[in-house]
Amino acid sequence: MTVQLGSDSVWGHPIRSYERCSACANLRQRVRDNTANPNVERLSVRVENVAKDFPVVCVGGSAGGLDAYTRLLHHLPIDMGVAIVIVNHLRTAATLLHEILPRYTKMPVELITERLLIRPNHVFIIPPQRDLHVLDGEFRLKPISKPRGWPDVITVFLRSLTHHWDGQLIAVIVSGYDGDGAAALCGIKEVGGITIAQKLATAAQPDMPGSAIASGCIDFILSPEDIAREIMRIARDSA
Repeated sequence: MTVQLGSDSVWGHPIRSYERCSACANLRQRVRDNTANPNVERLSVRVENVAKDFPVVCVGGSAGGLDAYTRLLHHLPIDMGVAIVIVNHLRTAATLLHEILPRYTKMPVELITERLLIRPNHVFIIPPQRDLHVLDGEFRLKPISKPRGWPDVITVFLRSLTHHWDGQLIAVIVSGYDGDGAAALCGIKEVGGITIAQKLATAAQPDMPGSAIASGCIDFILSPEDIAREIMRIARDSA
């Protein structure tokens, strides 16, 4: 019998609580009993390693970003084998992106929670007032490190990816105020990642993609529709 971490549930119990569920307690007892009894065929439990080698796309934005997110997702297929992480530049306002964006994609859209498994063909949304990190194939949330002034949640997440993700990285900076994300773009390129800024003429607020371009570490300057095409090309090359 095999228990897989990649599954959503074990006998109907959420995977995060599988160690506490009674069914799994019974399973552990059966494993111990079979191990101790040489006359009974041994029951083995195998925990799958979580894949960390598929591409992750971080889409960072703020004011005017919704238009870019919807245009981008509308042109992406649902089976690229890529995880899309939308890091919206918010401090205190509650996000509604996980309710709005399912209208524009058939990929599952999830608001990120602590230790949520990163999976391909999903769209993930950062919650407000949190810094976002990755570790061991999961999202990790921490209190926002810059509660005053312009936050740097995009920069924080991109830097975490460069240290803790094995797959291809794609950093996309779209419409928004300030320059969050720009400071991490050269680091993305240093680990072989690809960086994209939204074409300024297509951005409601060009400050954020403009700062990204000014960093000197942008590979492509594209409209949201062409960003989608470039992501598809990168995903094919990474397969």
